[in-house]
Amino acid sequence: MSATQTLASPVLIEGPLRTKASYGDWRDDLHANGYVVIKQAIPRERAIQYQQRAFDWLQSFGTPLDIQDPSTWTAENLPVQSKLNTFDNYGIVHEKFMWDARMEPGVVDAFAKVWETDELLVSFDSLNVTFPNRKDKPARAPWPHVDQSPYKRGLHCIQGIINLSHAGPEDGSLMVLPRSTTYYDEFFDTQTDQSTWEIKDWRRFSEEEMQWWASKGLKPIKVEAEPGDLILWDSRTVHWGGEPTNKSNTIRTVIYASYSPASLATLEAIQEKQLVFRAWGATTHWAHDNIFLRPQVARLPDGSVDPRNRDEPREKPEINERLEKLAGLKPY
Repeated sequence: MSATQTLASPVLIEGPLRTKASYGDWRDDLHANGYVVIKQAIPRERAIQYQQRAFDWLQSFGTPLDIQDPSTWTAENLPVQSKLNTFDNYGIVHEKFMWDARMEPGVVDAFAKVWETDELLVSFDSLNVTFPNRKDKPARAPWPHVDQSPYKRGLHCIQGIINLSHAGPEDGSLMVLPRSTTYYDEFFDTQTDQSTWEIKDWRRFSEEEMQWWASKGLKPIKVEAEPGDLILWDSRTVHWGGEPTNKSNTIRTVIYASYSPASLATLEAIQEKQLVFRAWGATTHWAHDNIFLRPQVARLPDGSVDPRNRDEPREKPEINERLEKLAGLKPY
């Protein structure tokens, strides 16, 4: 059975990558701690330009939203967000600036270095814009989780954040539990009943369960980064989105992007990925597996369709061979 096939029975699947004892570069930190920050994967000036393009998109819906005026940072002035401060609808996933960022050489090359191949697929993932000190939206409590099923062991997925804003101690950023990958197998094998395991690649941890991780001496940290930095983490790393404190005035702006070898995808996954792309749709954090079309229609809190809903990107990407291969539209 390949690492990407849907499980028909509860068997453990080993990850496709066998890591080395030492690489002599940032990959050692990634595999030891479960995460790493790669400085200036994108030149700072270009990262700031991507952020501005994201702001321009936000202000393109005909509302009084003004990025410079915190009083306008309200739900009624913003496109519909999920509880995670992310935008998935309105064709945002395939906006030209999103694809331009995904195809940045420094970003693609980092994942190529991890997987030791440049024949990669990329996830169709979302934009996160977190406005600090919003009066109409309380900060969300932590939701520690992993994005990998306990049936999957070893390294299967590396997630990424293309950072477009400053992320200091008071700002919104990724929260991680360093070295939690080391105890991933032990947790599921000793602290859970296998009958409760799910095939889906997502598992949240309760406050009581987090005490077990703490008993291993693990403490959460907020990942600090600058515009243009790339944050990578193993999907077995316990993590969540850290909210800004009331001392922050930084609008967190990041693009989620995960890449994995095209060789890991089944034919069915590739076909589904192509369907999602043609629908200008979004997928999960995984690039080669868990491919399904997420809800496309933006809905208001009352369940009605947002009259601002868009079926395609405002500015479509330039379709070139590199994009086609990353999107799974054309084979390597």
